[in-house]
Amino acid sequence: MTDDCPHFHVLKTDSDTGARRARLHTRHGAIETPIFMPVGTQGTVKAMTPVQLREIGAQVILGNTYHLNLRPTSELIAELGGLHRFMGWDGPILTDSGGFQVFSLAKLRKLRDDGVAFQSHLDGKKLFLGPREVVDIQSRLGSDIAMVLDECPPWPCERGPCAEAVARSARWAEQCLAHARDTGFFERGQLLFGIAQGSTYDDLRREAAESLAALPFSGYAVGGVSVGEPEDEMLKQVAATIPHLPAHKPRYTMGLGTPPQMLKMIALGVDMFDCVLPSRVARHGLVFTPDGPLNLRNAVHTRDPRPISEEVVNYTTQFSRSYLRHLIQAGEILGCTLLTLHNLHFYLDLMAQARAHIEAGDYASWHRAWCARYEAQ
Repeated sequence: MTDDCPHFHVLKTDSDTGARRARLHTRHGAIETPIFMPVGTQGTVKAMTPVQLREIGAQVILGNTYHLNLRPTSELIAELGGLHRFMGWDGPILTDSGGFQVFSLAKLRKLRDDGVAFQSHLDGKKLFLGPREVVDIQSRLGSDIAMVLDECPPWPCERGPCAEAVARSARWAEQCLAHARDTGFFERGQLLFGIAQGSTYDDLRREAAESLAALPFSGYAVGGVSVGEPEDEMLKQVAATIPHLPAHKPRYTMGLGTPPQMLKMIALGVDMFDCVLPSRVARHGLVFTPDGPLNLRNAVHTRDPRPISEEVVNYTTQFSRSYLRHLIQAGEILGCTLLTLHNLHFYLDLMAQARAHIEAGDYASWHRAWCARYEAQ
C-alpha cells in the first residue's frame, strides 16, 4: 500500500513471477484481483441476469460508452438513476470510452485532432466523441471506473501511423484528466484509467506507458492487443508495457483473452481482464474445461450423459452434455444461458484459483502446469 493510491492495495506479490494479489476499492465495493470482468456492452451481459452473475462470482462488469450513448443515451440513463440502477447491478461497473470502436468501426468514423466523428452503425446518425465528451458521458452513466479516449491502431500497423496514434492518445488522455478534474469527476468517487497504445513497437509502448505514468490516473490499461496479432506478439506487447506502468496502481489488459493467455499475463503483472470470448462462443456451443475447449455441437455428445466438467461445479453441472447439445441444436434460449453461465464461471473460478495460488506462493509452478494440461489436447 502507498500513500498516493489509497484505492489500490497490493496484498501479496509472487516471488518467482510478476503476479500480485491486490484489492481495488470503488464506490460500489472492493474488487479482488486478479479478476476477469464479464462484458455487458449494452447494459447487459448477454443471456445472464445480475443475480446469476453474482452467484458465479462476478465482481465487476463492463459497459460501453459508445453503444450506451447511442441507445438508450446517457442522458436517459442518468435521468433514471444511472447505469447501476438502470440495469439492476449494485456492484462495480467499468465503462470503456469508445476507443475500441475507433478500431472496430473504422469505416464509420473520421479521426480528428479533437476527437472522433462517428456515423452511427444503427441509423447513420452523426456522433462525436472527444476527450471531454467521453468523460461527460461516463459521468452521466455513473460508472465506477472510466477509461480515457484513445486511438487503437490496427494490426499490422506501420510505424508512422502508430506513432501518430500514440501521440494523439497521449494528448487525449491529458485532456480527459483535465476535464475530469474541472467537472468534479473525482470528487464523486469515480476512477479514471489511462490507456497505453504502441502496437508492436517496444519503444512506442514504453513512450506511451511512461507518458501516462507521469500523470495521476487511478489505474492504467494496455490497449491495442488481441486485434489480430499472433499470441506470441500479444504477450510481447504486454511484457513491453507493464514494466513502465506504476506498480502501486492497477494494471488492466483490455479485450482478451483465452484462459492460458490470462494466466501468462498475470505472471507479467496484469491485474484485470475483460473479453467477450466466453459469452460469445457459448452461444455457438463451445464450452471451456480444464482439458481445453469442448464443442457440444459435435455428434459425439449426442448421447453423452456427463456434465461439461466434474471439476467446475455450477448450476449448469446438473445437465448432461446430451441435453445441452440438444438445446443449442434446437436454438433454445436456455442453451445460451446455461453455456454462458458455465463459461463465465470457468473464467471467474480460474481467477479465484490464481488469487489463491499467489497467496500460497506457488503461482509460477501452478500456472505452468495448468496451461500445460489445458493446451495438451
